[in-house]
Amino acid sequence: MAAARLPSTDLPRVAEALEMIAPRWSVWVLMTLASQPGPLRYTKLKEHLPWLADGQLHPRLRALSDAGLIERTAQTRLHVTYGLTARGRELMPSLTALAGWGDAHLEKNLVLNRVTGKTEPERISAAQNAEDTLAVIGHRHATVLLWTLKARGTTTMAALSAEAMADHSPSAIYSPIRRLIDDGIVSVSHDDVASLQLTAPGQALAPIYRALSSWATARPLPDAETHPVWGTPRIPAAARSGQWAAHQARKTSQAVAVRQPPAPAPAPAPATAWRPGELFSAATSGPSR
Repeated sequence: MAAARLPSTDLPRVAEALEMIAPRWSVWVLMTLASQPGPLRYTKLKEHLPWLADGQLHPRLRALSDAGLIERTAQTRLHVTYGLTARGRELMPSLTALAGWGDAHLEKNLVLNRVTGKTEPERISAAQNAEDTLAVIGHRHATVLLWTLKARGTTTMAALSAEAMADHSPSAIYSPIRRLIDDGIVSVSHDDVASLQLTAPGQALAPIYRALSSWATARPLPDAETHPVWGTPRIPAAARSGQWAAHQARKTSQAVAVRQPPAPAPAPAPATAWRPGELFSAATSGPSR
């Protein structure tokens, strides 16, 4: 497949946005502030994040303030509050998308539900799911490799390296691509030539990158559905004109007739899928990982 032309300003800005929120505890701080009706004094904020020492929380607040996501307001020397800026609030759909992907695709330990007596996946907080997802896609070169694979489709290691990491030696791709393969979002096939492509979980990263693209480029979130790389595919009108379509039945060589589904309706803009009470795995617990 020919490579799609990558937007010249889109990808770098998304990568920069990920670098901004990838440091550990950043998402916890942002989502905690978002769950409150107004700014919090430092002591109140620390009550929501009791496992963080001052030496961990202070640097996060300072970095997020410098990034323009948090506003620090000093009423007096001893009365300082922290709240989300407008840009910080606009980032929430991206954090929701990160949390949703983590909840759907990251492995979870099985635990006993003492109410039902059944074993079920452990409950992971929204903030922890988002941070775990950032650990998968937030490392160096991950986004540019995923972005290029999405645009190209199936491609070779050499072609991917030449396009996504042209300023590096060809061998520099091995470490980040191996990590993406180990995390299950890129697969490799060994036919005549080893080929790389996104797995289903890799393709499912689309809502994250659409939301981050809209935020990073200050475009309306609904416009992200038509993103040139990660947008929702539209079925051409001509392909929808017939009433019937040939469909290859699973595990059979016979073609069967099935009714053509209607054109998909535009997906609604992502909303904050988590409620304040769901920010934590349990009422008094911190991160579960």
